[in-house]
Amino acid sequence: MEDKKTILIVDDEKPIVDILVYNLQKEGYNTLEANDGIRAVEIATTEKPDLILLDIMLPKMDGLTACKKIRNSLNVPILMLTAKDEEIDKILGLELGADDYITKPFSVRELVARIKANLRKSELKDNDKTIIENNKTKKIIVGSLELDLDKFEAKVDGEVIDLTLREFEVLKFLASQTGQVITREVLLEKVWGYEYYGDIRTVDVTVRRIRGKIEKDTANPKILITKRGVGYYIKTN
Repeated sequence: MEDKKTILIVDDEKPIVDILVYNLQKEGYNTLEANDGIRAVEIATTEKPDLILLDIMLPKMDGLTACKKIRNSLNVPILMLTAKDEEIDKILGLELGADDYITKPFSVRELVARIKANLRKSELKDNDKTIIENNKTKKIIVGSLELDLDKFEAKVDGEVIDLTLREFEVLKFLASQTGQVITREVLLEKVWGYEYYGDIRTVDVTVRRIRGKIEKDTANPKILITKRGVGYYIKTN
């Protein structure tokens, strides 16, 4: 199949790799394997997989460092595999550009569901007047924020902002419903694609990353606003 997706599995525990390879190939995916962080970066940058499963505890180079290096050159979903008590590492992984994490031990069924959700392309409904077509290019413009949906490019005051695909999708979803407060649970469902509620901290950390890139003063944001106790929205003016 031409559209067969490739997943890079990075873990130094062979039994885990073998189980994941078996189940993912059974689901119709191609798989690549790496057993240390250095090899993971090499394979990711040369083979350019569609998604990466990346363990945190790795020899030669830890998963967090590998995540940062991969994210510098590749914009694909990265799911961190973490141990149950690695709370700080989960947040650090998200801060470094991972899209999500799943805690060991995990069910293969849940992992496959998350993989499918992260690979599924988010569709933007053309139901907002801020979506315009100009020379066949779709854009969303809200105040100083401009999103080019074809290029997956964001600009603030005309300056291009370097966002991961997940960060862009969050902004796109919020901007397509300008002024409406969107809950964390809805963002998790619509942007991450989960049919169940995951950890809403994933949303909070991603929003914090976005703010650090698009706001001049993160303590006093002018674009991406928090409605305390409810969720987030894009300010219209």
